[in-house]
Amino acid sequence: MSRVAVVLFNLGGPDSLDAVEPFLVNLFADPAIIALPNPLRWLVARLIARRRASLARHIYAQMGNSSPIVANTMAQADALETLLGGEVRVFVAMRYWPPLSDAAAVAVKEWGAEEIVLLPLYPQFSSTTTASSLRDWQRAAARVGLVAPTRALCCYPTQDGFIAALAEQLETALVAWPSEIPLRVLLSAHGLPRSIVAKGDPYQWQVEATAEALRRRSGGSHDIVVCYQSRVGPLQWLEPATDAEIRRAGAEKVGLIVQPIAFVSEHSETLVELDLDYGRLAAISGVPRYVRVATVSAADRFIAGLAELVRAACDRGRAIAPADGVRLCPASFGLCPVAVRGDGA
Repeated sequence: MSRVAVVLFNLGGPDSLDAVEPFLVNLFADPAIIALPNPLRWLVARLIARRRASLARHIYAQMGNSSPIVANTMAQADALETLLGGEVRVFVAMRYWPPLSDAAAVAVKEWGAEEIVLLPLYPQFSSTTTASSLRDWQRAAARVGLVAPTRALCCYPTQDGFIAALAEQLETALVAWPSEIPLRVLLSAHGLPRSIVAKGDPYQWQVEATAEALRRRSGGSHDIVVCYQSRVGPLQWLEPATDAEIRRAGAEKVGLIVQPIAFVSEHSETLVELDLDYGRLAAISGVPRYVRVATVSAADRFIAGLAELVRAACDRGRAIAPADGVRLCPASFGLCPVAVRGDGA
């Protein structure tokens, strides 16, 4: 068997309070986030980062002064490498803070990879996340002269292991729910400006596909609502908003189980936004019971699903494809990477 390097992509996060502002600069300087030409984009990124740094430092201070996302991703990488075994090694490449793609590309080349599988830890594709990570990898790989055959997984919103892991964790919360309290399940995903969706980004469609697969897996009899969190700025964002749904539940005296379905690692938007900020909002709003389901992280079924994705990618000759090798999204989504690259070859 050839030596296969699997590269896991994730957002990344600051490893100290001093790193918060430069991390934000890297984030907002990404053309996938702010579509302005340089040097204007860098100037705007620095301005936004400076304005948001104080609040962001407060957020990370509540998590021990740093983000846990790197440690969480490393644990996922170790679990996946152990499960795959043989001549497979798993590397981690973060988008906005070390370990970055540049370091990962050097490590992959030094290891002598004969094949490379790119596996974003974003189950649902978006031009703002997966596409940005893949472009950054291409730049880093070219810089160090990586020429090994490379295949990328663009999305896996309904992959069986991913859905099974979500369903198992949801079932645990449902079993523990007091029968006397009315219940609603909020499936929360990171928000996206509606303008990006209007340009052909399939993220919302894929989030809803994940939710529908989870509904079917969990029996479909619960009151389930898909909602979106983490809005920033005055733009119109995907709706309904998670905070608005929490207020509605309070007005209706309905308890909530909140489950992240687009995040697979714990970080600020789960540990602070969902747990602390929205937990307080639920209490203030009169929600009788508020439970947050953990991310799938290194759950056995999820890691097994990732291993299936890697094996399938190695068996395919195409450069980029979704989990089952064929295009998932309707043709109207022009930013689908399979559409952009034709048949994915």
